[in-house]
This record gives sequence, C-alpha cells and structure tokens, in this order.
Amino acid sequence: MSSTPSPGLPNSPVQSEKAKRYDRQLRLWGDHGQNSLEHASVCLVNATATGTEILKSLVLPGVGSFTILDPNKITGEDVGNNFFLDSDYIGMSRGEVAMRLLLEMNHEVRGDCVQESIEQVLESNKDFFTSFNLVVTCGVPEKSLIILSKILWALNIPLLVVKTSGFLGYIRLQVREHFVVETHPDNRIPDLRLDAMWPELEAWLEAQAQAMQSMARQEHSHTPYPVILHKYLKQWKVDHNGNIPANYKEKREFKELLKTGILKKEKNPEIDEDEENFDEAAKAVNTVIHKTSIPDNTMKLLSDECASNLSSKSKGFWVIAHAVKQFVELEKRLPVEGLLPDMFSDSARYVELHNIYRERANQDVETILKTVQQIIESNNISRDLVTEAEVRRFCKESRYIRLERGCSLLAEYSGEGNVSSLQAGLEDPDSDALYYLVLRAVDRYTSEFGSIPGETDTEVESDTVKLKSIFTKLCGEAGLHPPPGQDDHIHEVCRYGGAELHSVAAFLGGCAAHECIKLLTGQFVPIDNIVLYNATTSNVSSFKV
Repeated sequence: MSSTPSPGLPNSPVQSEKAKRYDRQLRLWGDHGQNSLEHASVCLVNATATGTEILKSLVLPGVGSFTILDPNKITGEDVGNNFFLDSDYIGMSRGEVAMRLLLEMNHEVRGDCVQESIEQVLESNKDFFTSFNLVVTCGVPEKSLIILSKILWALNIPLLVVKTSGFLGYIRLQVREHFVVETHPDNRIPDLRLDAMWPELEAWLEAQAQAMQSMARQEHSHTPYPVILHKYLKQWKVDHNGNIPANYKEKREFKELLKTGILKKEKNPEIDEDEENFDEAAKAVNTVIHKTSIPDNTMKLLSDECASNLSSKSKGFWVIAHAVKQFVELEKRLPVEGLLPDMFSDSARYVELHNIYRERANQDVETILKTVQQIIESNNISRDLVTEAEVRRFCKESRYIRLERGCSLLAEYSGEGNVSSLQAGLEDPDSDALYYLVLRAVDRYTSEFGSIPGETDTEVESDTVKLKSIFTKLCGEAGLHPPPGQDDHIHEVCRYGGAELHSVAAFLGGCAAHECIKLLTGQFVPIDNIVLYNATTSNVSSFKV
C-alpha cells in the first residue's frame, strides 16, 4: 500500500526543539496554523477558574501573547476552585498571579496584566481592545458585556462569552464574519472526477485499463482502483446511454459488474480470489461515482456580494473568492484538489497517477493566481494581502470552505436574532435551553444589584423572586415564551450562588480554548453559536440565535 507523509511536519529529518514540542498540534493545523496562533493576541476579562483554564490551554500550544484584565484580589474561594492558586496567594492580585504562573508553562508566550475592571476600561479607553485578535470574558455583568460586544462587533473581533455557575456553564460566540478555508471535514470525499476527466488523466487510465487484460496476478492485484472504476464505467456507459450509475440499485449492479474483473485462482479456476484493490473499488463506488458538481455552500459563498464587488478595502479571502468565481464561470468546475487517497497500488503507478492530479491542480492554481494578481492591480490592493500559499489552500479546500456570519449579543438580547432554536429547546422537556436563559438573567441581576443572586444562604429565597422577575422580562425582550416549570430552574441556579466548580471550569475551559484555537488559526468550524454544559446530566446542548 502506498503512503503519503503526514502534513505539518518539517521536511528536515532532524526536527527542531520547537517542532518536537508542538509535534501533535502541527499534525492538526500545520505550520501555517501554528504561525497564526503564535502571532495572535488574546484578552481575557477576569482570571476566574474558568478563565485561567482557557488561557492554560492556549499558552501550552503557544499562543503569541495574552492580556488579563482583572482588578480582583485572590480570595479563599479562588484558592478553592482554581487549580493554579494556593492559600499563600490570598490578598494578592488575581490577574498578576495567574499571568505569572501561566507564563511558567511556556516561556515563548508573552503575558501582561491590567488591574482594572472592564467598566473602568470601557469608560476611559475604548480603544483598549483594538489590538487583540480575540476577547474572552468570564463573569462580566450584562450591561458591560453589551457595551463591549458593540465595540468588538464594529471591529469584527470575535468575542467568546464563557460562564460557569455550579453544575452549569455555557459558551456564547459572537463573530460578525469569519472565514474557514480548512474545515477539516470528518469524511473527505476523494476528488477523482472520473465523470469529467481531462485528456492526460483519461489517456493514462485508458492505457492502464487496456493493459490489465494481460497483467500477471500480482500486477493485476496492485492496479490503482481509479483504473478499475474507469474501465468498468466505460463498459457501463455503453449499456446505459452514456450515463453513470446514479442510484442505489444501479450502484449495486455496478459493484456486481466490478466482480467480473477479479482473476480466478490458477490451480482452481472455480474459486474466486478476492483482490483487495477490487474490494477497494467497490467500497469507493458510493462516494466516488457521482456527477461532479459545485457544493451549494461553495456556490453561495462565491456568489456573495463581497466576492462580486471588490474594493481596495476588500479582504484577501474575497479577492481569492472572486478569482475562483471567474475560474468557475469559465471552466464550469472547481479547481482540482490535487490529492490522491492512499490505496492498494504499486508505488510506480501510484506516483504516476498522483502526479497527473497534482499537475492539473498546479495548472488551476496558476490560472487563478494570475487572476488574483490582475484583481490586485486593478483595485489598487496591496500585493502582500494575498500569498500564493493562501491561493493554493483555497483551491485545494474549495469544496469545503465556510463563511460564518453570526448574531451579535445586542441582536439576541433585543429579540432581533433567530430565536427558533432556543424556543424549540424551551418546548423540549429534555432540553437545557432554559438554563441558558437563567444564567443570562444572573448576569443582568449582577448589573442591576451589583451582586450575585444567592451569594448567602439567607438570601436564596428572596433572590429567587428577584431573579424570576428579571428572567421573565428578559424572555419577553427576546421574544421567547418559556414553559411552566421555570421556578425550579431559577431556584436551583440561585442555590449555586455563582460558585465555580473546578471540574466544570476545567471541562468548559478546555472546550472554550478549542473554540479560541479555531478562531485564531482560521481552521475547523467554530460553534454556531451557543453551547451549554450540564454537569449533573453530563449533557451538552447547542443552540443558534
């Protein structure tokens, strides 16, 4: 079986210390993803147990820098729920201590701490957040959160709101526009284009198909499966008016046709000897044999107004999208990926076939790259905005590219967002959607009363009444209609008193850090846009607004 090298690993046989340290993550997001992470700057508002866990999972893989915004002093409660702190730190700056301890985990990361509250910064220096690539908040009252979200929405800087209380916690992502070129789909379908071949590919496959008739058993059993599919597709088309198998019944019949090409054993002709490459060809029928088309998501993106109407302020993503759109309009197809999946084959023929796909992909990239250069010149765009590597990645991933346009916190809170997912969750007795809204009501309670509901045992009952009133008002503003039974949820959250449990903080902090890395590297698809965790039931729910 042929094999290809793992992506993201250095070409040199001797790895650098840095490559050794980050080996596993380089396999996930490659050198360019690591470079993006190392040049990123993150701001954390409040170094709570959850916030510290988030930064820990960003510092270890090598985020460029972070700034902690936190005016608080370390208390006994912090020591009880924060893995990093002990009693010797009580009374010291929480942000300062957290920063110092986090930096000890990776000396290549830079850190800073500002001992001011979010309210002070928003009042005195609203430009404070412009230098960050991502802002993460933990335990910020609703009033301040809305002001911050407005600023970041205008700047198109992602905001990740993370909150834990007792056995509950949620992540809410606000992002105005986010491009994902490398989505890393779980099931990547090979881009073989056996129904839309170019001359070089067709000639090679045809020559190999004809040669199969006189091959010895070993050579026959190591014929790449695209050759087998091509040979019998040609035969199938003769009997089916030039059409390829299009439905389950036809594909099952086509698989039976493939079996007729398996060689018999020389000593006993009555017994079939399965050839692994034929088994592989049969398994590939459902995914590979189809009419080559452009996915709806890709076509929608290429047809986006931003891809059509370029200007000197257009982002590099849209410049490439415009060039690919022109290519599609001319060629009636997407650029070839240039990838060949691993398969049963002798090395020589595998390399020959791989080179045919790769050469075609290179030709497509060169065509699109020339168009990109013309666009840059005609729109007075900086030449540094788009690199050749970015064009190549876009072309290779063109079937899977994603554009995420989110909903702002202000739109959600005022009822302008799409609340159908939340409303459906509220109507589902097994859903935890109600808890998300109760936790949001806690943030508003903190803004109005300057404290957390249920902080003391004696106030639980009276705070429950206040929180219910806020909850009812909040749902009305958002256009939501909660079902009966909300009193139990509200009372339970009040009993938590805003306490952070380290186990919940660690789990949700790790999940939030994953989302941060997706946003900073521009790889993998981020949440869209609410995730709630219930540690009591170990249930994770997602909602979209």
